[in-house]
Amino acid sequence: MNSHLKFNFKKKYGQHFLNNEDVAINIIKFLEFQTYKQVIEVGPGTGVLTKYIVKKCKPILIEIDEEAIEFLNKNVTNIQKIISGDFLKINLKNYLKNPTLIIGNFPYNISTQILFKILKHKDDIITIVGMFQKEVADRICSKPNSKKYGISSVLIQAYYNCRIILHVASKNFTPPPKVESSVIEFKRNKTKKLNCNEENFFQVVKLSFNQRRKKIKNSLKLFSFQKDRNIIELLEKRAEQLSVIDFVNLTNKIIR
Repeated sequence: MNSHLKFNFKKKYGQHFLNNEDVAINIIKFLEFQTYKQVIEVGPGTGVLTKYIVKKCKPILIEIDEEAIEFLNKNVTNIQKIISGDFLKINLKNYLKNPTLIIGNFPYNISTQILFKILKHKDDIITIVGMFQKEVADRICSKPNSKKYGISSVLIQAYYNCRIILHVASKNFTPPPKVESSVIEFKRNKTKKLNCNEENFFQVVKLSFNQRRKKIKNSLKLFSFQKDRNIIELLEKRAEQLSVIDFVNLTNKIIR
């Protein structure tokens, strides 16, 4: 089912379709499909990954490209439904069941936005397996005291345990991207809700990293804090030095 030679690739959708069957098989090996009540594949394209998913379950596919949808309808069976549209604009609530797995070769230009949308449905989506630009994957999975550690690292790791399970060279895609790629597995952690105001937490994290070379106290002038010894110490650090728990503690000391 290799249709890449016939397919009109569209740059506006950031299309780089997997062309290596072995990579697809390796990704599938990491998953126990019977664990999930719902499986959703984002950006299936011409179905290189899909044809292995449908051997395990009956997924929902979300695809923006009408040509790809036409191809999938003709060539892939055992699909629950194909949703035509932009993942970022679709009302996911209509399709989620607990627990849900989301899998996909995510378009690199919107991969972080996809994760932030998934965060809004973190109670239902317990596993994500996604292909990312390697640099982005390294950033998402990085730990404190790393130059790669940033907003996405903190906000995503607050709710998911992340690990890179596969590195994929650009030659494994058609057309080949100019970057290397990595597959990340995200597993929902035990944090049902952060022990703080989550809206404030998101704001504190984002503001802190906006000026990541400065001490946090310079980035968070918008807020007043109850300054006990621990908070004073945290405010003297740079954002990349703080763990998720540190940001939670900081958020809890905001004076309203």
